[in-house]
Amino acid sequence: MGLKVVVIGAVAAGPKAACHIMRLLPDAEITMIDEDSLISYGGCGIPYFVAGDVADEKELRSTSFHMVRDVDFFEKAKGIKMMTETSAVSIDRKNKTVHVKSLKNGEESDLPYDKLLIATGSRPFKLPIPGIDAENVIAISTLSSGIKVKDLLIANKVGTAVVIGGGAIGVEMAESFSDLWGVETTLIEFAPHLFPGAVDEPCGNIMADCLRRNGVDVYVNEGAQEIICKDGRAVAVKTNNRELPCDLVIAATGVRVRNELAVGAGLHVGMRGGISVNSRMQTSDPDIYAAGDCAEIVHMVSGERMTIPLGSLANREGRVAGTNIAGGTAQFKGAVGSFIVKAYDTAMGSAGLTMRAARMAGFDPECVWIATGDRAHFFPTSGALYLCLVYDKRTRRVLGIQGTGPGESDSLSVRLDTAMAFMTQGGVGDGAKVEDLCNAETAYAPPFSSAIDAINNLGFTAENQMDGYVKMMDPMDFIKVAEAGFSDPDTVIVDVRTWVEVEPFVEKYGKDKWIYFPYATARANSLDLLPKDKNILLFCSSGGRAYEVNRVLSHAGYNNIQFVPGGHAFMSKLSKKWLPESQQ
Repeated sequence: MGLKVVVIGAVAAGPKAACHIMRLLPDAEITMIDEDSLISYGGCGIPYFVAGDVADEKELRSTSFHMVRDVDFFEKAKGIKMMTETSAVSIDRKNKTVHVKSLKNGEESDLPYDKLLIATGSRPFKLPIPGIDAENVIAISTLSSGIKVKDLLIANKVGTAVVIGGGAIGVEMAESFSDLWGVETTLIEFAPHLFPGAVDEPCGNIMADCLRRNGVDVYVNEGAQEIICKDGRAVAVKTNNRELPCDLVIAATGVRVRNELAVGAGLHVGMRGGISVNSRMQTSDPDIYAAGDCAEIVHMVSGERMTIPLGSLANREGRVAGTNIAGGTAQFKGAVGSFIVKAYDTAMGSAGLTMRAARMAGFDPECVWIATGDRAHFFPTSGALYLCLVYDKRTRRVLGIQGTGPGESDSLSVRLDTAMAFMTQGGVGDGAKVEDLCNAETAYAPPFSSAIDAINNLGFTAENQMDGYVKMMDPMDFIKVAEAGFSDPDTVIVDVRTWVEVEPFVEKYGKDKWIYFPYATARANSLDLLPKDKNILLFCSSGGRAYEVNRVLSHAGYNNIQFVPGGHAFMSKLSKKWLPESQQ
């Protein structure tokens, strides 16, 4: 008789582990349990199924060779016994059994195991507000819920939709409703900006601007206080500022770990609810493993324990667990929480820590922002990347990267992946220094990158700031000053672009407030044109020219200079209220 393995959960980590065990131990006896009838699907693809990018839900359950991963597939092709629509009720660690109950007929039984894997994932966080249980309030947590939403859209039963939550699922669902289905869509987010846990405010604002440009109403700093219902159906969502009529509500308010089985079995659970595992994915019981959304892993930058609900991590963790269950010695060292999302023409993503997260983790963080091309500037399809590097001022260690870029290319993901590889080199608490990004070698050809890649540019900019060659203004501080009309009498803007670009701003703000100081003749210009007793904000199209003029002025004794990162290209993405009317 082969090794008896029970796997609880059949979406990502569970199937990956089970199939890997069978490849290593072909005589193993594996039973996999799941509460749903639909199993082993790409959960992150559900919004794209609703949007029509994926035509049939079976594609989310298919292998690369187009076999549907259903019960027959696992039992006949993989040799794994399947128990779908079955709930794992409890774990008896002493007798090494799992008590299960059929959701179809109520039958109960005990499954013996030599090794057990808990891959129960997570469940949607349920807002504690009136009306949340209405039949047309749906959390996109399973493939079945995605099918339910698409069926409503196909039946033309949704004219207006409200999405609660500005994370990846919320943004992707808002795009799919508005873009493909023509549904009048509103997205609300309780935090001050979209993706509050994953990026800082500038990136969140750029994504909000993208949605608004494409017809989605976006409201931040607004929480859902009540879902107004009629005859058991949601008809409106009430926030602290308004009432939004709707035919459908998508609750995309995050997830919580499904740890009940582990807690009931007396396994150790971390402070954030995740099941504690070591690098082998073993729990506090060496015969029980955990993987996927329910497992607590190490953040390789901060060293803290965390849970990350991503299918990519779940599959990698599942493979490690499978190797070790089969007698191997694999390790999962941790992650940095990378993610990327696309809406319309904009991609946004991050890896590592945001500024806020870095402060909370005890670092002394600083950041730089750049606007740069995603390929050679002369190449016809060159697009704009807006990138932020977060680093520790004391150690010069890279803590995180985030940014936005063209939605139709992989230019942003390539840079995130590059920085992520540096951040994870060594081990937990180790990682790259800013200088490592300066010297990073990247594959170069004009259709793919500039000779100086965006990653190098990001490192150079951080190095310049750390070494005191430039003082960079916080992007949102500039927006606050700009939206106030540059009303501070002690502050002037020195714009080094061409007169054609500068003239509308001089007309709007006046020549004494918005000073024209062209880069083309910067070293020949009389510095008497610029006031030494004012705070100078140096401004250009994307940052390069302003930085060079910054060095000229600093050398000449101008001390009160701040460099506006990303210049017009970046700042106009964050807000248009301050721009000349012709540019709004």
